[in-house]
Amino acid sequence: MGFQNRTNLDLPYAVAGDFAGSNPRASYPSGEGGHVAGAGGVTVARFAWIQADGKTVLNADASAVPHGFIHREQQALITAFLGESTNLVPVGLPITVMRTGDYYVTATVGAATAGQKAFAKLTDGTMQAAAAGATVSGYVETPFTITRGALVGEVAVMTL
Repeated sequence: MGFQNRTNLDLPYAVAGDFAGSNPRASYPSGEGGHVAGAGGVTVARFAWIQADGKTVLNADASAVPHGFIHREQQALITAFLGESTNLVPVGLPITVMRTGDYYVTATVGAATAGQKAFAKLTDGTMQAAAAGATVSGYVETPFTITRGALVGEVAVMTL
């Protein structure tokens, strides 16, 4: 959060990565020792892929559908000198990969409209909304559906 440097006229209704409802949700099962953040860390509120070792998690993959979404559970650490905030979980720390549920997610490229599918960027796990079955260069379609739209840079709701 850091030092206050602005005042909002209205309170934001959510933070990306938060649960957006109380519907059933499930995490991806892990083996002994659980899942851990891989090289470069894992950013909260983005899609993630479990690597071949079954333990390491990254926000990037070559082409596969992501294994799930990294929900916000206060697991990121501020490690930068004089840093004010971060959503980065450092390398080696435990991470939970969520397979189903309702989540707030930032619409990073274009507006998100209810009924569209959530597409995961293969290089960083960010979300872009598009029509089901569409081909979006550099992205892969996920099973999540947008249930509450948002303008670019704002938080939408996605559900599976």
